[in-house]
Amino acid sequence: MKDHKEAAASAPTKESGPAARKRQWGAEKRSEPLSIVHPTPSRRKIALGRLAIVATMVGWASYVVTTILRQLINNPDAGFRFQFEAVSYLLVVTFLTFSALLYLVARQGALYRFRDHKRVPRGELDRHFAHYDEGITVLVPSYAEEPQVVRATLWSAALQEFPGLRVVLLLDDPPYPTDPAVAERLKITRELSETIEGQLLEPSTRFNDALASYRERLAVEVLPGVDELELLTTEYIAAATWLEDMAAVERVEDHVDEFFVDLVLMGLARELRLTVLGLTAARAQGEQPNEDRMTELYLRLCRIFAARLETFERKMFASLSHEANKAMNLNSYISLMGKRWHREESPSGTILRPAEGPAQVDLDVPDSTYLLTLDADSLLLRDYCLRLVYLLESPGNERVAVTQTPYSSFRGAPTRIERVAGATTDIQHILHQGMTYYGATFWVGANAVIRKEALMDILEVEDVGGFEIHTYIQDRTVIEDTESSVDLGAHGWTLVNYPERLSYSATPPDFGSLVVQRRRWANGGLLILPKLWNQLQDRRYRRDRILVREVLLRVNYMASIAWASFGLMFLLGYPYDSRLLSPLVFLTAMPYFLAMGSDLRDCGHRFSDIFRIYGFNIVLLPVNLAGVLKSIQQAFTGEKIPFVRTPKVKDRTAAPALYVFIPYAIVAFSLLTLWRDAVQGNWGNAAFAGLNAVLAAGAIRAYIGVNNSIVDMVLGVLNWLYVPPRKKRETKSAVIEKTPAEADWSSILYYGDRRLNRDLRGSNDRRRRISSR
Repeated sequence: MKDHKEAAASAPTKESGPAARKRQWGAEKRSEPLSIVHPTPSRRKIALGRLAIVATMVGWASYVVTTILRQLINNPDAGFRFQFEAVSYLLVVTFLTFSALLYLVARQGALYRFRDHKRVPRGELDRHFAHYDEGITVLVPSYAEEPQVVRATLWSAALQEFPGLRVVLLLDDPPYPTDPAVAERLKITRELSETIEGQLLEPSTRFNDALASYRERLAVEVLPGVDELELLTTEYIAAATWLEDMAAVERVEDHVDEFFVDLVLMGLARELRLTVLGLTAARAQGEQPNEDRMTELYLRLCRIFAARLETFERKMFASLSHEANKAMNLNSYISLMGKRWHREESPSGTILRPAEGPAQVDLDVPDSTYLLTLDADSLLLRDYCLRLVYLLESPGNERVAVTQTPYSSFRGAPTRIERVAGATTDIQHILHQGMTYYGATFWVGANAVIRKEALMDILEVEDVGGFEIHTYIQDRTVIEDTESSVDLGAHGWTLVNYPERLSYSATPPDFGSLVVQRRRWANGGLLILPKLWNQLQDRRYRRDRILVREVLLRVNYMASIAWASFGLMFLLGYPYDSRLLSPLVFLTAMPYFLAMGSDLRDCGHRFSDIFRIYGFNIVLLPVNLAGVLKSIQQAFTGEKIPFVRTPKVKDRTAAPALYVFIPYAIVAFSLLTLWRDAVQGNWGNAAFAGLNAVLAAGAIRAYIGVNNSIVDMVLGVLNWLYVPPRKKRETKSAVIEKTPAEADWSSILYYGDRRLNRDLRGSNDRRRRISSR
């Protein structure tokens, strides 16, 4: 092993990138992450959770009886308008209460899981994988990402302690960019896999040699006079030192870099140091682990540094789908796994065909039992793969297709919007854990371990332009993970969330990038509901047990954005009769907000963030409505909505002017409603309008920014007024007008009459125009 200075020199450093984002006032100060294992909830907390559920149901029923029914009975001649208002207001309150109730139900399930979870000891994991021969392939889809972001993700995957680990970067960028800056970024990204694998070679070689030497000594009846424990301790010290030296030369520009150094690199180094302490203690006490345990400890070192990395670009091949979405990027590579391929050049580009013999093999894609899909802006902690695969291979989990740890947010966010968006992410982590308790798990696409056998069950094959296109993960909607969850359920597979925090993912740092992400999240749920109905019918036919809570949680997950957005719009915009407003409405919502405040505090945030999240949701109202309307548009037109990736850049992303203008309009209308209701003496409505105005205005200032709002709206107006000049079409001479020496013979033979007919039509059109003159 090299000494400290040599190891530090060999450790990778980040490519230079944009300057770190300036920290805002009110941003998150805490940078240390939450514990991997959730704290065990107290009996009091669990009892209060049950009480909150009961109080919500009782509050809603009391409101219906004492307000809605009483008003309708006492005012039989109130007219159609009042009756319409009463029914519509009841519907809005019912749907919002339903979502709040299911939040409490899912939260309660999470508390039960955190209470009952027992972490698998490290020794059991080592024993399970001691003679393991199954592999796992990590797929990292990437499009236009900053190289330093992708690099950290690849390192977090490469340092997973798992046998037979392959990490494949699925680059989806246009392969031949003309912009020099884009070309340089793509060049750096392409080199990442080779660079990381090269840097892993030195420690990998050392620890494999150490294991081989130990096994040679074991083959001798009498071990040589060497302190085996001291040799093993030395190897663990060397591994920890390599990681510490690498961490020492990392450049920390933001909170994500700090997380990568402290939790990914130093977290693994600290675990190795802990093992050093255990081995040193055993030696001091004159004892040592048995031969099998020593072998397992050597194997652990070998596997930490044994990853194989490569880069694959589907857009290099004409025979693979070029659909612009993450799902087809993953599908393209999965369809090649377990086969050998031959490259064939054609006028349309390079085509991959099955190799007919060893001499024809140009591309060999190994197969694996498990797949791990990982977004290019996500990071995994050290034993993610070990613990999740161990879960899949535990008795009773043979039909679990997907397991994951719903990602948490990076702490220490420098912007206010990233902090509050991260708070909502941490809340969602808890809810997803609770949904597993009721069998209502959904795949969250940032990271997941998938049983490849399950994907083969939902495979669809179609012929597109003469090539077979394999679809495992559906791309009909832009929330492909949710739809695939329903597809897997229809084939008898289940999904499980692992009740620990082992994965983290980036949160959009500004309003413009958040708009792209949340609009995509709001689009597609309504389209998948019919599939859920078909799945439930199939399960009922198979006589599977279907819990009502599972169905309600799944429906709420897919459709709550739609009814919550429309409901909030009605509450903000329609002047409901003050007789319909009752303190019971606020009392019914109180358990929800108190529970959320408690969850936020448990996740390291502030209890008062419940108000910031409420204002945050008001600002995002037009974004969510746009996503829902896109779903309705696709339902009627049948046209697939384009997949728009969330920008992951350190420069600010401009937001569409409409999404910036509407929050200001909401504030103005709320102030108008406040004045009107105050004049009329409707103090309940006036208070609600005033609260909305204050929280929405605070959210605009904190999460969009007044100056940024002006810039985005001005840019929106200018883009609307500006009409780019039309480019003149370049007319190419027809094939039949070219001489044999000029004609592209390979295109004629490959495309046949399709291209020839088009050229003939163009030639005839020109002749007609000439004759008409």
